[in-house]
Amino acid sequence: MTTVFEEENISRAIMRMGLPAMLGQLTTLIYNIADTFFVSMTKEPAMIAAVTLCTPILLIIMSIASIFGMGGNSVIARLLGEDKNKEVRSTLNFCLYAMVFAGIIILLTGILFMEPVAKISGADAENIAYTFDYLKYIFLGAPFLILSNGFVHLFRSLGFIKESTIGLALGNTVNIVFDFIFIVLLGWGTAGAALATSLGFFCSTIYYLACMIGAERKGNQLVSLSIKRFAPHKKMVCGVVSIGIPGALITVLLSVSNIVLNNFIGIYGSNAVASYGIAYKVDMVPIMLSVGLSQGVAPLIGYYYGAGKKDRMTQAIKTSTIYGVFLGAIFLALFCLFGTKLASIFLHDESLIHQAGYFISILGLSAPMLGVINMITSYFQALGAAVKSLLITIMRNVILFIPAVIILNRLWQLGGVIAAQPAVETVLAIICIVMYAKDPGIKKPVPLDKQADSQ
Repeated sequence: MTTVFEEENISRAIMRMGLPAMLGQLTTLIYNIADTFFVSMTKEPAMIAAVTLCTPILLIIMSIASIFGMGGNSVIARLLGEDKNKEVRSTLNFCLYAMVFAGIIILLTGILFMEPVAKISGADAENIAYTFDYLKYIFLGAPFLILSNGFVHLFRSLGFIKESTIGLALGNTVNIVFDFIFIVLLGWGTAGAALATSLGFFCSTIYYLACMIGAERKGNQLVSLSIKRFAPHKKMVCGVVSIGIPGALITVLLSVSNIVLNNFIGIYGSNAVASYGIAYKVDMVPIMLSVGLSQGVAPLIGYYYGAGKKDRMTQAIKTSTIYGVFLGAIFLALFCLFGTKLASIFLHDESLIHQAGYFISILGLSAPMLGVINMITSYFQALGAAVKSLLITIMRNVILFIPAVIILNRLWQLGGVIAAQPAVETVLAIICIVMYAKDPGIKKPVPLDKQADSQ
């Protein structure tokens, strides 16, 4: 743990923290693409559309994990920088049991209100039965979705980088195997895809719990599973939640914007939704890698901040941003050159292939901007600057995005709707650079206990 956080070479430290997180996100992406690939083998656009429509709901469930996973990650990393191990253990224990409780609530609520949820997501008579099939098993697996995704962030903050990545890879591998069994061999369609997803998260949750039990038995003073250690207090809860809620809202508002987008695309029929669904899955490659890099580096930034190492923190942010922009530029070039070929992997109808290929090239325009937006968002989260990270999220998914979709739809119909994302993220990247340049956190770090007092 200490070796990672106190690595002298900043680039090497970024790679040690960022690459495993990127690998973990990549395995998550692979299972997402596998879901779509196996469902696409049914050659039924309504099924592909149903998976696309349910994706925002899946993301909203995962966002609950962000409250305690990302919030706990930020608090724990800064506490480690301040050498407050007892507080780290208490915070980790609180996050664990809070996620268990939240998962049970989501399970019960989702099953009771599945029909209105499906309709809000944009399901119509053509695909609503498939949507129901998917949502049912996703809600049943909600506790494991939340625990697994929360543990990823918490493990990174503790320096358990390898374990965090293995858990992600394990869950996603299980998911892909069951995708093949349930969809291809048994023909269960969207229900099989959702059940495979829930089983994958179940397996990764068991792995993470086993790691925690093993660490506790070996005498690790940062880890405790005992319910007797569950002793939240106001400062702890405020510290976690004040960062976690903006972190969760990133996913929630992304889901809301996707629901708005899906409803606008739905105007042009299920085929348009299916084409966009494929393009979005492909575009998730640079998105997830960028998220992985920024989230992987976030504990490093939080540690430097808590330890008062301002220069190293600034260097880590700038270097990570450069890496992210360069990575995005590579994907932009690939999408422009090979968008149609990538679409043909999932689709069989020529008109849909060309439409999805065009969508891929348009969405790819935002890839370089992700390196700036995601890194600066993670910077504010790592420092505990909840309001600023929330502001970026609201601008990205509400203030800028929804009006852009409405205006561009009127101007250029379906093509304009798809172009809303790169247009918004170009503007937002500029805003993020200005926010970072003017942020006092890069000049004078504030101790964690004083931050908690001020909230």
